[in-house]
Amino acid sequence: MNKYQNPLESRYCSDEMLYNFSPEKKFTTWRKLWVALAEIEKELGLDISEEQINELKENVENIDFDKAAKYEKKFRHDVMAHVHAYGDVAPAARPIIHLGATSAFVGDNTDLIQIRDGFELIKKKLVNVINGLHNFALRYKELPTLGFTHYQPAQLTTVGKRATLWLQSVLLDLEELEFRIDTLRFRGVKGTTGTAASFKELFNGDFSKVKELDRKLSEKFGFTHVFKVSGQTYDRKVDAQALELLSNIAQSAHKFTNDLRLLQNLKEIEEPFEKNQIGSSAMAYKRNPMRSERISSLAKFVISLTTSPAMVASTQWFERTLDDSANKRLSIPQAFLAVDAILIIWNNILDGIVVYPKMIEKHINEELPFMATEYIIMEGVKNGGDRQELHEIIRIHSMEAAKQVKIEGKSNDLIERIIADEKVHIDKEKLLQLLNPINFIGFAPEQTEEFLDQEVNPILKKYKDLIGINTNLKV
Repeated sequence: MNKYQNPLESRYCSDEMLYNFSPEKKFTTWRKLWVALAEIEKELGLDISEEQINELKENVENIDFDKAAKYEKKFRHDVMAHVHAYGDVAPAARPIIHLGATSAFVGDNTDLIQIRDGFELIKKKLVNVINGLHNFALRYKELPTLGFTHYQPAQLTTVGKRATLWLQSVLLDLEELEFRIDTLRFRGVKGTTGTAASFKELFNGDFSKVKELDRKLSEKFGFTHVFKVSGQTYDRKVDAQALELLSNIAQSAHKFTNDLRLLQNLKEIEEPFEKNQIGSSAMAYKRNPMRSERISSLAKFVISLTTSPAMVASTQWFERTLDDSANKRLSIPQAFLAVDAILIIWNNILDGIVVYPKMIEKHINEELPFMATEYIIMEGVKNGGDRQELHEIIRIHSMEAAKQVKIEGKSNDLIERIIADEKVHIDKEKLLQLLNPINFIGFAPEQTEEFLDQEVNPILKKYKDLIGINTNLKV
């Protein structure tokens, strides 16, 4: 415990995302790329034996990390360190490991594989958030609640309709995520400056074989798109786009937790709170929204990371510079790890979220009399009253009722005042019927149903095999 530990690893994210950016995944992928390169070069006529390829295959996972570290200290070059470490366990294949390739062949292609696989892990958790919000919205589609604009009480909506606003943001994120997965390009085989000069030499100037090598290798690793042109590296714009997407997901999560924290303060909706959970070390009664606060904290971190790949992409020199390397090692994995953690926590909240209808009703009743004044005036006019006179009467009563609430700390007695005023011309029973909150929610239930049916259900049907994940928190 005498060394810094990354909290993303020790406290927050999943083992599967940690593995995706682990040294084991990275360097076994390097070796798989070298195997595939040799196999396809052999297919295309280069003098590579089956024995050499089999030796490479047998040692893909036989990595001596200590020896590789010693080689890197000696050569100051991570790729050549692993070429030598691989050659030590596959001596017959040593002469053809990395044949014709440059460092970016393993480095960049592996980065793209990790980005793609990371996106797939994010997609699974994002689909489960969509499923959780769908179920919540459907359950509470008809439960009236105060709407807020500027965090001031506004017209009523429903708890379920509000949840569709959270859902809409996530659907936009999923749409972008699908696009990024579908259009992600592999770097493939391009050579030191992107001209494939070394491969031109190997294949005696046969451009068709070089293109076939590029196509087959990309296909072998599951990529239908490959960069037609590159410098030594793939376009660093890809990294900027990836982190922008992760930032967008973080923004949606942050918005949800902002709303939930405000609602928890109102005692209307709460995140889960376990039997032995402690909200405050000093104030024993507290039920702090720690899960939501954890999401918002991680989300801020992810959003801040977007500047790193943007600066890298904008300052690459010509065919490549190496001032992207340390940055990429930090920003890309940590952004994925943090979003992975955010989605685990978000799903955990949705699994145990609690709604308090009586508190919601209480807050509605405190504000509804004011919101109903226009309807009361219209009803009074129908019963023979003068609109302008009624407006003035209601205005005076509203001011007095507001004074009772704000200055005297008493309950809102506007309705009682109106009922007692004979000049309003409104039947008491009619007025009380009018004050049913259902009359003030517009088409919120219908909008919720239609949105879930037309926008959300097709997604849940498409990804039904992804629904169901472990949402337990590490701490």
